[in-house]
Amino acid sequence: MAGHIQDRWFKTETNATGRTVRVKSERYGSGLRYRARYIGPDGTEKSKSFPDGQKRLAEKWLTNIGADMSRGQYIDPRAARITFKGYAEKWLKDHSADLSSQIVAEQRLRLHAFPVLGTRPLDSFRPEHIRELVSVLEMNPAVSGAYARNIYGDVRAVLSAAVDDGLLPRNPCSARSVRPPAAERRRVVPWLPSQVRAVRAGLPERYQPMVDIGAGCGLRQGEIVGLAEDALDFDDGILRVVRQVKLIRGKAVFAPPKCNKERDVPLPLSVAEAIRTHMDTYKPIEVTLPWRKPDGPKVSARLLFTNTANWLVWRSNFNIQEWKPALATAGLISEAGEDGKYDSAREHGMHALRHFYASVLLDAGESVKAVSQYLGHSDPGLTLRVYAHLMPDSRTRSRLAIDSALRPTDQGSANTYDS
Repeated sequence: MAGHIQDRWFKTETNATGRTVRVKSERYGSGLRYRARYIGPDGTEKSKSFPDGQKRLAEKWLTNIGADMSRGQYIDPRAARITFKGYAEKWLKDHSADLSSQIVAEQRLRLHAFPVLGTRPLDSFRPEHIRELVSVLEMNPAVSGAYARNIYGDVRAVLSAAVDDGLLPRNPCSARSVRPPAAERRRVVPWLPSQVRAVRAGLPERYQPMVDIGAGCGLRQGEIVGLAEDALDFDDGILRVVRQVKLIRGKAVFAPPKCNKERDVPLPLSVAEAIRTHMDTYKPIEVTLPWRKPDGPKVSARLLFTNTANWLVWRSNFNIQEWKPALATAGLISEAGEDGKYDSAREHGMHALRHFYASVLLDAGESVKAVSQYLGHSDPGLTLRVYAHLMPDSRTRSRLAIDSALRPTDQGSANTYDS
């Protein structure tokens, strides 16, 4: 049995004859009698009190603590006093991700996870509680499958950290009976070249080369907005993606590209010519913003694209005032309603230019690894999952290759296939 049990109703004293005797303490008859004490793995004393008549229960508790320690399954009793919300809020503050990611994760947890799990003590978590969360998310019509999976991922990350901190024996999300929220799999339907050209033509002249860069180099919108002179190598035909513009609590900052993946992208001649023409008409302007977070150090870059006030292209304003009207002109969305507002067009955001870029490269036979590198994806597997259906069908090539190898030479080179 780990530790020992203190009887707080009695104490030992030495009498006049020098003998040790047991006498009633000042606490005799009041309060919890037995105090089970032990030293935890962190070197500090832990304890739990039990009422009169429950000494055996205290002994059993200490025995279980000792067994958990020997099996490596010990959980600090303070976990019983920490709720999921309390621990998650601390985890968010200590999280190593960038500030914008912390803000998004905090919002997802606050709006969707805390109402279901927030008041639950960490040491009480069971797989059934995670299954309940998944059910609530899947029944919410305002939560898409992809968004629900992000919420689930945040909860799993918090509980994984609790396991690492010794507050949980195992992550309930890892149980076989727990499955992540189902995500609808929507196939990317890339724009046609004619649609890309039509959207470009619908934009004001100063913004038209943004389409060339998105469709011809695969940059994200924030990377296009943050593109500067220092990114261009016209001699070697390379565009270096080294920064993006992000909004954090409504304030614009410069930041590294997504996943901190700086990359070199081939700069097609047609895109290079469009950029040169643009720079002749609209000279790059130096813009100074904080780095990574609103109170970060100031950095400057001579940006290729600025608004009519010669300042940063404000993403939300651009999407509403420039991009959606161009989509309507190209026939991709309906014209604005009587209130002057356009319908939601998530599938036709500037990200559609990246889809076009990927589809063109894959159709031309470029490797998934190369396309993944140019897009700045975290790994080629992500590229394959998103764009596999756009790759050229290899079945015909496979049939012809096998026929060529196995067909007798006197049968000629007919390449028809009868099913």
